[in-house]
Amino acid sequence: MVSLSTWFRYAATKFEYSLSLSWKSYNVGQINARELSDAVWKNFFQGKLTFPHWNKGEEMAPTLVGDGGTLLVRKLPFPSPTQVFVGDVVMVKDPEKTADYVVRRLAAIEGYEMCSTDDKDEPFILEKDQCWVLADNESLRPKPGIAVCLVLFL
Repeated sequence: MVSLSTWFRYAATKFEYSLSLSWKSYNVGQINARELSDAVWKNFFQGKLTFPHWNKGEEMAPTLVGDGGTLLVRKLPFPSPTQVFVGDVVMVKDPEKTADYVVRRLAAIEGYEMCSTDDKDEPFILEKDQCWVLADNESLRPKPGIAVCLVLFL
């Protein structure tokens, strides 16, 4: 049985997420100020905080099975360095197909200095809202032309 504090924490997180979704809709002009509170409650009672995602591919093997499977993904209302940690498995938009998502392991977040094994490359620091993600399967080589820094939460 789940404790009462867990239910309160879940409700607070869900309310925070519904508030962030409604605020985004308000900021881009999809809803007006009068509809803002209705949107918050609608997202709170009808919105999903978690959703299934079908993962197929060998990039995260052996952590995730390569022949496909369903992952349960939790959405974050306001992603920040206090909610996501280096080493976490995250889902980000695919830089090649922006409608798709990829599952990767978070290797570095904003403020981390990145150095290459090639002496020709200069070290650089990840900027705000940037991260470095890696596949767990070391036998796969990175595809050429993919940006090395991905915006974490679009």
